Amino acid sequence: MTKAPISADRSLLEGSTPLHFLSPSCALPEGSEAAARLQGFTGEREQIAFTEKSVLVGVGGEGRDPLAAGAASLKLPSGTYSVAAHPQSLPLEDIARGFALGAYRFHRYAGDGEGPRLVIPQEEIAGKIAREAASIFFGRDLINTPAEDMGPDALEDAARRLAGSFGADIKVYQGDGFAEAFPLIHAVGRAAGPGKEPRLIELNWAGGGDKRLALIGKGVCFDSGGLNIKGGKSMGLMKKDMGGAATSLALARRLMEEGAEINLRLLIPAVENAVSGNSFRPGDVFRSRLGKSVEISNTDAEGRLILADAMALALEGSPDRMITLATLTGAARVALGPDLPPIYSTEPQFQEKVLKAGRRLGDPMWPMPFWERYESFLASDIADINHAASTPFAGSITAALFLKGFAGQVPYTHIDTFAWVPSPLPGRPKGGEVLCLRALTAVLMGEEG
Repeated sequence: MTKAPISADRSLLEGSTPLHFLSPSCALPEGSEAAARLQGFTGEREQIAFTEKSVLVGVGGEGRDPLAAGAASLKLPSGTYSVAAHPQSLPLEDIARGFALGAYRFHRYAGDGEGPRLVIPQEEIAGKIAREAASIFFGRDLINTPAEDMGPDALEDAARRLAGSFGADIKVYQGDGFAEAFPLIHAVGRAAGPGKEPRLIELNWAGGGDKRLALIGKGVCFDSGGLNIKGGKSMGLMKKDMGGAATSLALARRLMEEGAEINLRLLIPAVENAVSGNSFRPGDVFRSRLGKSVEISNTDAEGRLILADAMALALEGSPDRMITLATLTGAARVALGPDLPPIYSTEPQFQEKVLKAGRRLGDPMWPMPFWERYESFLASDIADINHAASTPFAGSITAALFLKGFAGQVPYTHIDTFAWVPSPLPGRPKGGEVLCLRALTAVLMGEEG
């Protein structure tokens, strides 16, 4: 994993390169005018200009991105840097966060991962951002790792290591009796090869207080589409189909590390949606753990199936809130693109807090409705429900409605994440991304009123 890109070590200030974070209205540092003019620097977002002794970083004007400082760490070479100036409207914490998140490098297979490092002498800010970045880098590493090295077994290992680091309890359901206990998870994952058998990973952490949170992350470690096989281009990024699981693990790490007063139950159904002679088929009907019979119409809509059985197990623990995180639908990307995960919730106040935190932290989402009239799109002639809609309309909504049917009366929130940055952005290098983590952490930690 990328080394901590933030340090509070004051001894590193000497010899560091000063960074001037500037908006278009800010005065240029003395002696930098010629270099700025030559390089076309005006303070607009993502601009960088090098002077003889410092670097100018543009952060834009009104409505700037809270992660704007991340443009620096995306573009700067390895080395140690310090903050010489920044606009009052861009707090030092935002600068540290943007810089840290942009400094991530995935180096498991190539390179040494050494990126730029920023010295923030304020220990409280430096410590907070370093911890936050470590959890985000943990999640990014999981998503970026190819399926050959990140199958259900490796995802289980990651969860076990996380549990061991924080004294959490862990249990893994698999093997004998699994098909009867979790019929939908087993159906999706039964075609995978040795060592990649389907399983359900459960991590429990007693953080105190009286609130019980069930957090469920989709762990499809590779999605071929099953018998409804994907085309080559569509299949190319499917190592990221466990992005919901990675985000859930990273969020659990944040909550445990910060000592959240939450009793957390994390559930990750981990499978590979593979093709073989025993693949599940369109037209099959399975009785879910909850007891509902589910007709299969598209094996490439597998994520909601494995989540449904995990949600049924979560219900048995009577949680106060249930959250599912999943790379669930292409329809969400058609509607909102890669940057904006749709958020569905039966808790309007909780949803608004998450949206507000997302705007403040540069971790945006967009509210979407559980539009109940579309439940008719999931009707089946031979089962209680069809798992995929009979129409191409409203694909993200119908997927969310299917899941809502397995949440019982528990307050329920679902986030349909992309878990990937297709082109680099400030604070978000190209590759795996744990979208929504920072906003959820802020709300669950009580930081967002």
